[in-house]
Order: sequence, then structure tokens, then C-alpha cells
Amino acid sequence: MNELVHRTATELAAMIRRREVSSREVVEAHLARIADVNGTVNAITVVLADDALAAADAADRSEPAGALHGVPVTIKENIDLIGSATTDGLPALEHAMPVVDAPVVERLKAAGAIPIARTNLPELGLRLDTDNPLRGRTHNPWQHDVTAGGSSGGEAASLATGMSPLGLGNDIGGSLRNPAFCCGVVGLRPTMGRVPSASSIGPIDPAMCGQLMATDGAIARSVADLRLALELLNGSHWRSPTSVDVAIANPAPPRRVAAIVDTAAIGVIDPAIACAVRDAGAALEAAGWAVEHVELPELAFVNEIWMRIMCADLELMIPAVRQIVSAPVIDLLEQHATVYDLAAMPIAAVWPQRHRLMRAWSEWFRQYPVVVSPVWPEQAFPAAADLDRGIEYVARMLQFVTPAPLLGLPAVAVPTGMHGGLPIGVQVQADRWLDDWCLDAAAVIEAALGSITPIDPLA
Repeated sequence: MNELVHRTATELAAMIRRREVSSREVVEAHLARIADVNGTVNAITVVLADDALAAADAADRSEPAGALHGVPVTIKENIDLIGSATTDGLPALEHAMPVVDAPVVERLKAAGAIPIARTNLPELGLRLDTDNPLRGRTHNPWQHDVTAGGSSGGEAASLATGMSPLGLGNDIGGSLRNPAFCCGVVGLRPTMGRVPSASSIGPIDPAMCGQLMATDGAIARSVADLRLALELLNGSHWRSPTSVDVAIANPAPPRRVAAIVDTAAIGVIDPAIACAVRDAGAALEAAGWAVEHVELPELAFVNEIWMRIMCADLELMIPAVRQIVSAPVIDLLEQHATVYDLAAMPIAAVWPQRHRLMRAWSEWFRQYPVVVSPVWPEQAFPAAADLDRGIEYVARMLQFVTPAPLLGLPAVAVPTGMHGGLPIGVQVQADRWLDDWCLDAAAVIEAALGSITPIDPLA
């Protein structure tokens, strides 16, 4: 493995800025890595070699002008990138070409980043496993027959294997954090509204669940790279009317942490996952944080409200996509849409409950400024188990990741080590607009427990 593909985006940017290495050398190293290992994991869907090399040569001829000058990045296939189809993992959208870059792509390019490839996702990003009829399955680089997570599974697997130092994905139900957890990398779901999202591929105006709970964000191999990416992506954009301008920096957090190792809301947590939370708590304690083991407030009801919002929009979405989405995924979505009787709590009654939960959690965060919890209650599952086991199993896996989208919270997934040949890790959450507190605590955990990627994938 070329030494350059071991480097983080921050490190590569510094090396290019100091002229220790050229952008072309960095891009060529990552293109070679894609050629060597992507056949094993199928994380990269389209390689943009010619454009990337031309951009690298241009970067080498110019003075560094941005924080990611000359650094290659990868872009999930549901985020618009000029010159490459926004497929959403659907054969029907194989040639759906955007007319403008997504705001997050625009901002990375403005910082000097070079898109090098596109990455895989499940159909419409609506599964915890990354597979689709257009591009096929993305395999977990640690164990071939295990999920890489979803929906940004292609990004996570490409980062974990050194094919990319930094990537863009999105999250409405853990789609940045799930694959980061499964593949042993780090992912940040920013506070809702902090990072703009927009597409030129229809539907241009999203359903209510997307407006309230879906956000673009970054995935990487280091917390420092997540922090850099957030600085570049942060802020309002005219194409994203719910995006806002809020400063990232806040006063240092009170060093109090709630650590969640058990909860009556979802039943048994895998002992390896509980151990990961305890290890993260111990790392924070060693750094001077006070850690208390408690339960999350109203976790079961938080999940019910998230599910009800999703169900209401799925009822409208399923007829519109039935002809372009595979039958097993339609079946899973139909299961999802019937989990709750919508008539028993009309959507007009859901919104006040969401607001009440936001207030309740904000009050709770006054006592526990930072929370460390599982991402999933168990380790990464066998490939396609989300379809095979159905919506009850999927709902169980989602229960720690849904509070962030429902309540608009920032959350960082960070690995803590390995168990049984697979990564394990935790997520760090804080109240709205306190993304830097999540990153601060995640950096402490990372410093104590280390990084575990990049790796050579196992066939």
C-alpha cells in the first residue's frame, strides 16, 4: 500500500502545500489503490481519472488557495457532481446528469479538493445495507459477507481501504454513522440546517421528512478531517432554504458525559457494544471528564415519532417509485409504512410531540452536555439481513441513530477497536449547534483508542 493512501486529508493537504509531494502523485496513488482493491469491495462506482489528473496538474501549477488544495475526495452517487450521473442507486437514473454541483461539492471544490470517484449506495439510500441493481453490492472490507452499512456504505468502504481520504454522504436515519461504524471510520452528522443540501435532479423539493431530518455531511478516517470538512461545508446556501449561518466554535463544554450502556427501551445490547461505550467513557474519564451511566430520555417514543414521520411520507413515496425500485426494497418500505397506525396519531399531532421531545432533550443536555452511546446495539450484520429479517430488526438497529435526525442533533461515529474481526465503536452527541463538542469528545476517544484504518480488504 502506497504510503500516501495512509495519510489523512489534512495531512495530504499540508504535504501538498509544503511541496513535499505533488497533487498528481497523491491522485495517482489513490487511483492505483482503487485499481488494486475496488474489485474486492465494489465501493467505487465510477472513476473520474482523466478529470482528476487534469485538476491535479492544474493544482500543481498554481499556488495553494484552499484548505484541501490538490486533495482527492469521493462523492456518494446521490449528491450532484457535474459530469457524473446522480443515480441514487437506480437503473432508471443511470444517466441522470446534474446541471450544477451540489452545494457541498461546490464548497469542497472551492477549497481545492479534487473529486476522484463516485461511491455506492442502496436504492434511494433507504437501506442499512449497500446494494442495488445498478452497481451491485458493496462488501465490508473486514468481512466480505457482512454489510458495509447504509446508506453511505460505498464511502465508508472506500475510506477504510485507502481508496479515498475524505468523502461526502448524507444522513436521515444514520446513513453517515451506520457505515462508519460498520467499516471502522468516522462520520459526522452535523446539526440540521448547518450544512446545505440541494439537487438539480428531481424531485428538487424534498418531502417533509427530508426537509426536517436529512442532511449532507462528511465521512473520513480522522476526527481532524471531520472538523476541517465541517468548517468548509458550514453555512447557508441560497439553493437550500432551510440552511443557516451559525458559527462552529463554542465555549469549551462542561466535562460531563452521559454514557449509555443499557436501556430498557430496546432490550439487550451486545456485550461488545456495551464494552465499546465503557472504553470510550474510560478514555474521557482519563482526560478529566466526569462520566455517568444513565438512560436516554424517552428513547422508545423518540423512535416512534421518527418512524411516524417517515411512514407518513413513505405512504406517498411508494406508489411513485414502485416501478423503479426493486421488489424486495418495496416490500421493506411497505413494512415500514405499516409499523404504526397513522390514524391513531395523525401527522398534525406528531409535530407538537416532536417539539416537546426537542425541548425535553435540550433540558436533559443541560445536565449531560455530551452523550456517548452505541451506534447500533449489535455489530454489523450479515449481508442482506435487513431485507431477510424485516422491519422489526431494522427498527431495532436504528434506535440509537434516530434521535439525531428527529431532534436535529449533531452526532459523530468514532471507532473504539475490534471485536470478532469487525470494527466496534460509539457515537457522540450534543445539543443543536454544538457540533464542536461532539468533535472534541470524539477526538479524545480517538486519541486514546486509536484509528484502525486503512486496511487491505479481505476477499
